[in-house]
Amino acid sequence: MQDKSITSFFEKIEDQRRHNKLHKLIDIIIIAICGVVAGADTYEQIENFGKKRKNWLSTFLELPHGIPSHDTFGRIFERMNPNEFQNSFKRWIESVTERTKGQVVAIDGKTLRRSHDRSNDKKAIHMISAWASSNQVVLGQLKTREKSNEITAIPNLLKLLDISGCIITIDAMGTQKKIAKTIINKDADYILALKENHKTLYGDTVLFFNEMEKMKLEGFHFDEYETVDGDHGRIETRKYVITPDIGWLQDKANWPGLQCLGMVESTRNVQGEVSHDKRYYISSLKCDAKKFGNAVRAHWGIENSVHWVLDIAFREDESRVRKGSAPENFAAIRHIALNLLRNNKTFKGSVKTKRLNAAMDTKYLSDVVFEP
Repeated sequence: MQDKSITSFFEKIEDQRRHNKLHKLIDIIIIAICGVVAGADTYEQIENFGKKRKNWLSTFLELPHGIPSHDTFGRIFERMNPNEFQNSFKRWIESVTERTKGQVVAIDGKTLRRSHDRSNDKKAIHMISAWASSNQVVLGQLKTREKSNEITAIPNLLKLLDISGCIITIDAMGTQKKIAKTIINKDADYILALKENHKTLYGDTVLFFNEMEKMKLEGFHFDEYETVDGDHGRIETRKYVITPDIGWLQDKANWPGLQCLGMVESTRNVQGEVSHDKRYYISSLKCDAKKFGNAVRAHWGIENSVHWVLDIAFREDESRVRKGSAPENFAAIRHIALNLLRNNKTFKGSVKTKRLNAAMDTKYLSDVVFEP
């Protein structure tokens, strides 16, 4: 069994303990990763997993004093430097995934609802994550204090990642000139959602697309692409429109790399009830409505394939891990487990079903963790 995929990337993390180092730090980290892959969601469950699978774990870990207690797991993750852990995570994911040029990297945030610690006047933490649509993996994550701090945290996350040649998609809170500049400087493109937080730019864009037919007659170019989806009595038509003719836009020069304005017009028919919605974007992409539309749709994968799965399959919103740096570090372990489970194709099923299979079958667990 080869352990280089995981162990070699986490074994250099500094041990913050000064005394009582009965258990090796790398053993604790690997037991936790294996335990979370196999369905453990708390320190107590990780300890129980370790005891039940001690013979298996001892085939590749030293375990000089057996399996650590749940209190030991807690103390380690509370004290572990989250930046070191995140950097180890980043190096590992870069080693096991192939960056696909032109793939969408969606950036979005999620609050860990029960990570607040009232006894220490600590609010729930908010994590922003980068998700690669083609590889279906989380590339990295960063903690912020509050949702509003995404604005300052997103550039820091982007600087950590190799996003050259990728298309970065972010919701309206991340539509900031500094973020656009960071993306362009990293040799990537962006599609940024546009809302009223940029009142003038949003208003001008809405007015322009409302006059689209008139603009066409005046020689303005619009590229268009349409999709139709339907199931269970629902039919949804999406029209994607993008234009490079933005020389009239007063704020154009202030947005690094800006080349196009985009609009998505959705019409939903649910058993005869029809609703309409329009959303607007700025982008550094060249005028290609199909590419624009595919990227916009791919963005929502971070909600469905990451945030929703973390809540349903990993019960993240119920996690009471809250002391020190533990919420951030444990969130990273859940992301590692999610990447490993989704990357393994030897067993088909939902992430939740794969976790159950990993708990019952150490051969499968070995394949998931050590053969990504």
